[in-house]
Amino acid sequence: MPENETAPSAAPVTTGAADRVRARIDLAALRANVRALRERAGDAGVMAVVKADAYGHGMVPCARAAREAGAAWLGTATPQEALTLRAAGIGGPVLCWLWTPGGPWREAVEADVDVTVSGMWALREVIGAARAARRPARVQLKADTGLGRNGAPAADWPDLVAAAMAAEADGLLKVTGLWSHFACADEPGHPSIAAQLAEFHSVLAVAEAAGVRPEVRHIANSPATLTLPEARFDLVRTGIAMYGVSPVPQLGGPADFGLRPVMTLSATLANVKRVPGGHGVSYGHHYTTPGETTLALVPAGYADGVPRHASGTGPVLVAGKWRTVAGRVAMDQFVVDLGGDTARAGDEAVLFGTGEHGEPTAEDWASACGTIAYEIVTRIGARVPRVYADDAAGTG
Repeated sequence: MPENETAPSAAPVTTGAADRVRARIDLAALRANVRALRERAGDAGVMAVVKADAYGHGMVPCARAAREAGAAWLGTATPQEALTLRAAGIGGPVLCWLWTPGGPWREAVEADVDVTVSGMWALREVIGAARAARRPARVQLKADTGLGRNGAPAADWPDLVAAAMAAEADGLLKVTGLWSHFACADEPGHPSIAAQLAEFHSVLAVAEAAGVRPEVRHIANSPATLTLPEARFDLVRTGIAMYGVSPVPQLGGPADFGLRPVMTLSATLANVKRVPGGHGVSYGHHYTTPGETTLALVPAGYADGVPRHASGTGPVLVAGKWRTVAGRVAMDQFVVDLGGDTARAGDEAVLFGTGEHGEPTAEDWASACGTIAYEIVTRIGARVPRVYADDAAGTG
């Protein structure tokens, strides 16, 4: 779908749209968010993280929009994601970090993608790829400063750095970056934050003493970008914040950080009917109508990414009011009870959006499901069309 195609407003209106469900992506809001994050980052550059199909928003359109707004780097989890960006003609620095043995190292080297190395096995594979490609690889070394996932532990770090520098001396690679990742940056004041920062300074000192002169040093994710100036170094990695979702909900919503939600998820009512009191609704009859009422059928379900955990709790704006999912969310549909209100098949139901028109937000859905808003937007499935728009309201 063309990037400039318009989409229905987030306000509840009769759309007449052919799509039963749609995710409207406001690229102007995304650009404004990137600009706001650049301002917050100060002298540090901004990496726009577009992994997981840009957190469900569409990787290639969002990557292009982020570049247009001044993002210096793009970040992906997998090499396949990075190579997809290159295949789409998107240039500039791209970092990917989630590798397994036998991955497409040579393709990444040939595509000028920065690859992350967290251990000796990965360094051996990228050296082999550089030899095969007959060009030096761009390598960023990752240290585990306390998250306990990827990254070289402190005991292995000096040897990894030394081996990488030996390969650099042989012309096989260039160490372009040194980085790590926070465990609890979304919990301001957590003691692990200071501990990880101290450890990051230590691993930087080891690398610099060994002669590493990286282009970028980075540890700040979205919450650290917004709350920890001392963690910004040369580059910040902004993921969820770029999409207008608050990475630190206890400190406020997106607007409190100068951000605007980018995705609005809505559906077209498939059926509206009157039923008597005592009528069971959806599988298992976990909801029974308390009296005569009107039921509206929303044609979106867990196959589209609507959490089944939202059964009986998920908020939806229908006919100008918040409703709650009545009974279980099914694979393709769920029901809301309109009580004494009316609606028609073809009217719009807004699951979440900016909140500016009274609709729920992704954070509201996260609260209803006992999860985080990252999961709500990222889980929206591939069969939900993304409708890309550029609203003047999103230009900031």
